[in-house]
Amino acid sequence: MRKKNRRQVFENIEVIDAGAKGKTVGKAPDGRVIFMNNTVPGDVVDVQTTKKRKAYFEGSAINFHSYSDKRVDPKCEHFGVCGGCKWQNMGYGYQLYYKQREVENNLRRIGHLELPSINPIIGSKDQYFYRNKMEFSFSDSRWLTLEEIQSDVEIEDKNALGFHIPGMWDKILDIKKCHLQADPSNAIRLEVKDFAQKNDITFFNPRNQYGMLRTLMIRTASTGEMMVLIQFFEEDRIKRELLLNHLTSVFPEITSLQYVINKKQNDTIYDQEIICFSGRDHIIEEMEGLQFKINAKSFYQTNSEQAYELYKVTRDFAGLSGKELVYDLYTGTGTIAQFVSKNAKKVIGIESVPEAIIDAKANAANNNIDNVDFFVGDMKNVFNTDFIETHGTPDIIITDPPRDGMHKDVVQQILNIAPPKVVYVSCNSATQARDLEMMKHQYTVTKVQPVDMFPQTHHVENVVLLEKL
Repeated sequence: MRKKNRRQVFENIEVIDAGAKGKTVGKAPDGRVIFMNNTVPGDVVDVQTTKKRKAYFEGSAINFHSYSDKRVDPKCEHFGVCGGCKWQNMGYGYQLYYKQREVENNLRRIGHLELPSINPIIGSKDQYFYRNKMEFSFSDSRWLTLEEIQSDVEIEDKNALGFHIPGMWDKILDIKKCHLQADPSNAIRLEVKDFAQKNDITFFNPRNQYGMLRTLMIRTASTGEMMVLIQFFEEDRIKRELLLNHLTSVFPEITSLQYVINKKQNDTIYDQEIICFSGRDHIIEEMEGLQFKINAKSFYQTNSEQAYELYKVTRDFAGLSGKELVYDLYTGTGTIAQFVSKNAKKVIGIESVPEAIIDAKANAANNNIDNVDFFVGDMKNVFNTDFIETHGTPDIIITDPPRDGMHKDVVQQILNIAPPKVVYVSCNSATQARDLEMMKHQYTVTKVQPVDMFPQTHHVENVVLLEKL
């Protein structure tokens, strides 16, 4: 028996808010929330539902009665199809407003926290072309637009170099121009695709696992240095060298050209050997005179300018006098640890990724910083009583966990240590709020500073200062 079509159409729905994950919010006639993916607060629309749950609907606008004054024209021709930059149709000032409100709502509703006056969000000077790292995927069976599908023209060029369609692991949208990374990023991507097609270098088929070209990564630095890494699935030395030599001649500004041969089913490179074809195996990023060596596997904040703003806030909140022992949890490549080191007596960084700690130690040595130590291991296992007894009780803890937040054992260990101050840097204020609720019987939130690292998206960083009650 066929399932009944449960889709409904609600007419004249006013979009009243922007919610989590970039979706907007309206109210159905029965009072339930409707989450939408193609509207802006202030629009009045007819909505067709795609999902029905006990407390809410999900849907898309199928007709616009009036448009919001918060709307702007998207710059990118791929807007609405590409999965990124979902807020490109909303004015930047309004983006900042909704990001700030999301931080406050999460801290109050999830964390049930008493909050001080929240500092105004720090916006990004560059609202486009701000990313220092982009990753693109190849496919021999690209995503076709509705117009292409409905046309009578036979599609001959099915190769793509671009982004995954949201929710479709095997479908790639071919990108003509991306507004996230400054030139020559677009020129390099287009040249790679054009040269590969002219020289019969095959594009990857993710479903059937064949083809030569798999992914392209481009990293840039504020120093002007640039890294390009091409991931191949199949090895053909002649064609590989043909492409790589072509790139070195057309783009002499590439200071690090690397490749990897990855025959695995997934395209992660962290367990793969990276081979340097020309130039160095890294690029150098710089911040306040500190230099950070970034290799193909390194984590570094993808918006360099805003990373600087974020780290300045973190250092300011820590309020160091030069006498403190600081623990930097989830230190990554040690950027925050080194950034605050000149104001501290000693900094201890802990991180679970061995390659990141190797980078952190090398960067500290290159920067002639001798008051930082780095340790590798799973945070909930390494950050224990024996570790504290060996390395000392911290005066201040800085923590910058991944999106999932801190493990409850890590939160409990912080509470056991009970330092006078904790600076919590987060890329997900919802999990941050969850962690802070577990700490509120011992700490009060005294400062909150949201920072916008990713214009045109719903993502927002937030820094909180906790002080012992």
